[in-house]
Amino acid sequence: MEISTTALPGVLILTPKRFEDARGFFVETYNRRDLAQRGLDVDFVQDNQSLSRRVGTIRGLHFQIPPHAQAKLVGVARGKILDVVVDVRTGSPAWGRHVAVDLSDDNGC
Repeated sequence: MEISTTALPGVLILTPKRFEDARGFFVETYNRRDLAQRGLDVDFVQDNQSLSRRVGTIRGLHFQIPPHAQAKLVGVARGKILDVVVDVRTGSPAWGRHVAVDLSDDNGC
């Protein structure tokens, strides 16, 4: 898995390796042990999927504050999205800054 940093601390782009053949492809999107060995010891406790039927659909802004804060793992099975992360942490050196990343079935991010 390729792990890329962004302009916001703690916001990473994960690009899993694809194993392709005539049938399609296989991807391991999450491996706790592998990520922990690379410094990402995150315990994901929930997995959600959504489908946006119309181009241009905007999904809501989601955030939690302690003690209910959550790490997010976002991916795209079909199509593409513009995923935007905004630092809204009071007192953060990056407060108000954002990162926008294209996630798609083509780029695998």
